[in-house]
Amino acid sequence: MTTATDAAAAAHGAAPFDTLRFSSDSPYASQRSATYSKNGMVAASQPQASQVGRDILMQGGNAVDAAIATAAVLSVVEPTGNGIGGDAFALVWLADDAQGGKLHGLNASGHAPAGLTPEAVKAAGFDEMPLHGWTPVTVPGVPAAWATLSKTYGKLDFATLLAPAIRIAREGFPVSPVIAKLWARGERQFRAEADDPAVAPWLDAFAPHGRAPRAGEIHRNESQARTLESLAATHCESFYRGELAEKIDAFSRQTGGYLRAEDLAGYQPEWVEPISVNYRGIDVWEIPPNGQGMVALMALRLMEGFDPAVRDDPELLHRQIEAMKLAYTDGHHHITDSAHMATSVASLLSDAYAETRRRLITDTAIDPTPGEPQAGGTVYLATADADGNMVSYIQSNYHGFGSGVVVPDTGISLQNRGHGFSLDPDHVNTLAPGKRTFHTIIPGFLTRGDTALGPFGVMGGFMQPQGHMQVVMNLVDYHLNPQAALDAPRWQWMGGRKVGIEPGYPLHLVRDMAERGHEVTLAVDSTAYGRGQIILRDPQTGVCCGGTEPRTDASIAVV
Repeated sequence: MTTATDAAAAAHGAAPFDTLRFSSDSPYASQRSATYSKNGMVAASQPQASQVGRDILMQGGNAVDAAIATAAVLSVVEPTGNGIGGDAFALVWLADDAQGGKLHGLNASGHAPAGLTPEAVKAAGFDEMPLHGWTPVTVPGVPAAWATLSKTYGKLDFATLLAPAIRIAREGFPVSPVIAKLWARGERQFRAEADDPAVAPWLDAFAPHGRAPRAGEIHRNESQARTLESLAATHCESFYRGELAEKIDAFSRQTGGYLRAEDLAGYQPEWVEPISVNYRGIDVWEIPPNGQGMVALMALRLMEGFDPAVRDDPELLHRQIEAMKLAYTDGHHHITDSAHMATSVASLLSDAYAETRRRLITDTAIDPTPGEPQAGGTVYLATADADGNMVSYIQSNYHGFGSGVVVPDTGISLQNRGHGFSLDPDHVNTLAPGKRTFHTIIPGFLTRGDTALGPFGVMGGFMQPQGHMQVVMNLVDYHLNPQAALDAPRWQWMGGRKVGIEPGYPLHLVRDMAERGHEVTLAVDSTAYGRGQIILRDPQTGVCCGGTEPRTDASIAVV
């Protein structure tokens, strides 16, 4: 209906008011206040997801229940970075643990299928692991993560946790601005690859009207709703040993894939002991390898050897970049599936090795090489409940929508995590059946001694450990609140001497980095600089202070 206002606007040559014609960008800098709550908090990259998590807390669920429900909704409303066919990791703090409080780690990353060998990949015409199609598809761990977390530490019925995601998938949701941009990028990619019969169903599932949905438009996915109903009814058994596994197996066989029902049936996530370093009195926790959380810990070990400095000090920024270079180079050289690592976690995090690597940081940029220590697309969310339980959770399809392979009539977009494998037989991360690759997604957690402070994380591929280090230093060294710690502009090492810097850094810092030999690029788009969430809990009062990412459509919901 055209209103009088619209008619008047049209008479003056202006377009009628239309919310779908709003620009999704703002010409102005925005500032959020930190969010406080005493009775529970959920921080996620989509408002609907965080609100669902809050509702679960209000129904009597705990932080684990809230994390599962939030993650399930994110698999629907943010398919550009995660989904049912991806992997997951979690750090779970249980305040009522028998030991008085303990951090638990869950590794729900999947392994390479039995038929995926270097010889098979090379016989298919590839000299390196491709990004799309069946070849980089590994066994998904997300459904197993949901089910395992619920069975082990949840309070509410599993079907209750997935009900909101089912409803949103069936009834539809308005696509948010940042996700609309990423969705359009994915459509261009997979439309160009639609001659691959494994990729062609992507268009039916995610561009049903001939294009990606725009910001504010309603997207529905009935197939995904039915899949989520199957997961809810079977506690995710159908994905690994039931009807969904049969559909995945059949489509893989029909279209030249390697994934089989046997690969799915043999999968189980793994409870692991989290690893940590102490940074200026704060314990920083990560999941052990095959995750790249080690990279953040190694970089923090290097930085702890220098005196603290003010945030905008050129010497500090230079040292941060150099420390991350060295840590990342070591990570790519040494980290893989823990069962295949020749170097121990303890040796990589040792005082002696940190001192050896720290001595390589001089006044000028270097081209890093790995050291030899003593032998020995993603979404992130954080939850906290009134009882002091907290969850740091991350799940991902890896690159955007993942492999582009969508199992027909399921809404399941399969990850391309196998792209990270090497075909070099001498490389630590060489492809092998049943092996888990070097993994980019990492949840983080902070404690002080035996006291939990809270979950934090920054998603974004190889930006993640770089974001972890910068956020931790913002909190610990510069005493920024969680929101300010996320608002602060970031830098990103991009290989060799290349460094990207976000808008907001003072120009004298940019000039100084160039003078020190860094090849600096000023970013015009912050999409590649990570998107994070933080919840920190005051152990004396129980009050939670949260921050949420300004680089995406994120929000915090409180009880």
